Amino acid sequence: MPHRPLRFIHDLAFEDLPQRVVEQARLCLIDLLGVALAGRKTPLSRIACDHAVDFFGAGTHASRLLFDGRLASPIGAGLAAAMTIDSLDGHDGHSETKGHIGVTALPALLALADLRRNMSGREFLTCLVLGYEFGTRAGISLHASASDYHTSGAWNALAAAALAARTLPLDARQTREALGIAEYHGPRSQMMRCIDHPTMVKDGSGWGCMAGLSAGFLARKGFTGAPAITVENDESRRHWNDLGERWRILEQYVKPYPVCRWAHPAIDAALALRREHGFSSAQIRAVRVSSFHQAIRLAHARPASTEEAQYSLLWSVAAALASGEVGIDAIMADNLAHPEVLRLSHAIETTESLEFSARFPQERWASVSVELIDGRRVESGPTRAQGDPDRPLDADAIRSKFRRFAASVCEASLVTELEDQVSELGTRHAPVARFLDLVLSRIRVA
Repeated sequence: MPHRPLRFIHDLAFEDLPQRVVEQARLCLIDLLGVALAGRKTPLSRIACDHAVDFFGAGTHASRLLFDGRLASPIGAGLAAAMTIDSLDGHDGHSETKGHIGVTALPALLALADLRRNMSGREFLTCLVLGYEFGTRAGISLHASASDYHTSGAWNALAAAALAARTLPLDARQTREALGIAEYHGPRSQMMRCIDHPTMVKDGSGWGCMAGLSAGFLARKGFTGAPAITVENDESRRHWNDLGERWRILEQYVKPYPVCRWAHPAIDAALALRREHGFSSAQIRAVRVSSFHQAIRLAHARPASTEEAQYSLLWSVAAALASGEVGIDAIMADNLAHPEVLRLSHAIETTESLEFSARFPQERWASVSVELIDGRRVESGPTRAQGDPDRPLDADAIRSKFRRFAASVCEASLVTELEDQVSELGTRHAPVARFLDLVLSRIRVA
């Protein structure tokens, strides 16, 4: 294996991180925690957490489940936490990977940190950055070397393995084996199958976390699996040569809405039209959306589950036009029979724009046209999703999103304490134990 990735895993120090990278790590962390809290409302999260306790029971090693508090093996805790975050499609991602890193990096790190409660806040943030840097490059490398569109679990497993290698810790040989095991067993599930038939399998990140953590523990016992092709072969090495120089965590997008990223430009366009022209949903006769091919596949006009709602451009745009927002309530099962959102969802016609398709995955675009009952037609023009690195949500917007998501589940005092703990993380050499006790305790879901 090239020496640079191995050195990066084991030698990266908090002092190596530029201040803007540290600040971004805190923002990614608070954003993921907000998504996880809101995700605890979903049936998917409840099933995953019960599954971890029942079938990944605590043995020699035990970790607490995220916002649940029960004990499981670290592998089970990572699986449940990643599935909880993935249960609500509001977590960050990276355009070039066409997927998500934090959804696995944070759960893996929490499960491992609970085994090392003397870990400092600075080390915790350093590890989180490591997960993003390793996971992003693994995703880019695998997409460049495989023709099928696989889910994030296929490659973010390597982020979990890298974190295990650093935290357990593993030596250089064991680290190489762990990365190879994680890559081999990472779930190469079909992303577009989940788009066309949305169910709880989602983006495969729970399985990716499980595979990556398992790889670390197996490698420590002598299990072999090298090489990791996405790291070691000649074509892949170029993706790893800038470790420690180009900080990929700064390239993550942040989602304003808890639905598939591909629907976001159309949502933004629809909301802009609603604000600019001041029409009500009752005045809408028809809606036309033009976007890239993958977005047009989000075609569930009458979602029967929260998963179908999260993977529906039609439902998301209809909810935006009906209420002026796309919040958590819009995709929960109790609200999927909303008559006005259903009417608008069926009134939307979608077409593919070849120009927008050519810009995917680096950019996501859409345009929306709304025909009103009085005969007027208003058009948005080409609209790009907000939250990309060059059109970022600022820190205040990310913290506001966290508060909205968290407040849907828990008391205001916990929301404030979580935000304070994250803000202080890494500002001194104190252990991360207090933070862990907060996020790994059981919350009462509202």
